[in-house]
Parts: sequence; C-alpha cells; structure tokens
Amino acid sequence: MTAVAQPRFLVLFDFDETLVNENSDDAVLQALPDQRLPDWLKSSYREGHYNEHMQQILAYMAERGVSRDAIRSALEAIPPAPGALALLNFLQNHQRDFELAVVSDANMYFIDTWLKHAGVRHLFRRIFTNPASFDASDRLVLLPFHAHSCPRCPDNMCKRVILGEYLALRQKELGAPFQQVFYVGDGANDVCPSLALGPRDTVFPRKDFPMHRLLKSEGTQFKADVVPWSSGEDVLDCLKKVLDAR
Repeated sequence: MTAVAQPRFLVLFDFDETLVNENSDDAVLQALPDQRLPDWLKSSYREGHYNEHMQQILAYMAERGVSRDAIRSALEAIPPAPGALALLNFLQNHQRDFELAVVSDANMYFIDTWLKHAGVRHLFRRIFTNPASFDASDRLVLLPFHAHSCPRCPDNMCKRVILGEYLALRQKELGAPFQQVFYVGDGANDVCPSLALGPRDTVFPRKDFPMHRLLKSEGTQFKADVVPWSSGEDVLDCLKKVLDAR
C-alpha cells in the first residue's frame, strides 16, 4: 500500500477581516429592520467580555424577529478579503503540503455559513471558534469557546492556548511536528499566538491593522518572521517560495 503523504506545513487563519473583508458581527446587523443597534445595547459592552455582548446582540435580533434566512443572507453577502480566494485556490492545489485551520473569536455558524457559500469549507481540517447554533425557537445562541488564565486575551478565548494544544495533538497523531507554521491574521487577539511561534515560522499581519501595529511594539519577545500583507496574494507568494525551496 502507498503511504499517505502527511502535511508538512500548518496554515492558521483568523476569520474577520482576514478571510472576509469585514467583521461578521457587524455585517450581520444588516439583517435588522433598521440595520443598527440601540444606544443602550451598544453601551452595554464591557472590555474583555465581547462574547457576552454578542450573546446580547443575537438575543436582541431574535426579539426583533430577525429570521435565520435573513442572518444567513447577511453573512453570505460579506465580501472575501482581497486575494483571499486566490490564496485558498493555491492551497487547494497543494493540500498534500498544507493543513489549514481557522482560529477565530467569531462563531461557528457565521464561519461555517460563509465558508460553505464560498465553496471552501472542505479545505479546513478544524475550525476553532465559539459554538453557535439555533435553538427550538429559532434564536441563534452563542457560547464561549473555553476558559483560560491568559491575562492578555478575552475571557472566552486565548488563541495561544488553542495553538499549543493543537500543535501537540497533531504532532502525536502525525508522529512528527510540522516543519513550519504560518499564521494569518489582523487583530489584537492574533498577537498572543504569534508570540508562541519560533524562528522557522512566519506570521502574516494585515498591513496597518491592529495586529501589525502591536507586533511592531513587541520587540525581542517576537521570534517568528513577520510578513505584512495587503492581499492574500502576498501570503501566496511567500508560500510558493517555501515550496520552491524544498
């Protein structure tokens, strides 16, 4: 029997403003009758407790009679980030080399809906995100992903913890670690996992977004190579060079 080729590289993607060009939590508000939140709900947000805030928003949308179909339509209308589909097409053609996963503080229903609509859901081995599903009354119910003790991350998700656990799991399953890890993101919560990567790895912060600005200030704490991106094709070019060099 022919041995199945094991992926040599892991590519992790954030979702909002990385795979898609908007924040899905904002985009879904287009499904509301007046397409905006009341001031009392906007002002209820507490720093570090965004997941709880989004739970309140989804409950409010259900109270306003927003249907499952309206939510799905709003999500499917979100445009991909520049060059994202070209990057995913390249990765689809090199599935033996690259394993893909999403690590996002959005939620499973939003991400799964958009990826399926874009025809790329099958490319991702895992999606790490907050659970979300419709209950018996057709209300979309959001839950936190996990609890953790990291002081720099939101209370519902530390992407560094997720990354560490997944790398350990896959090393055990594959019998060897990935040769390199690539992390593509944009936001402040993408910095923590990036700090865990080593000098063989590469981090792609979206140019002039919070992740990019924060990485500049981390200094010697940071070991991975940093390649800012404006288009997914910037990431594609880097991954092509990795393949060409081996």
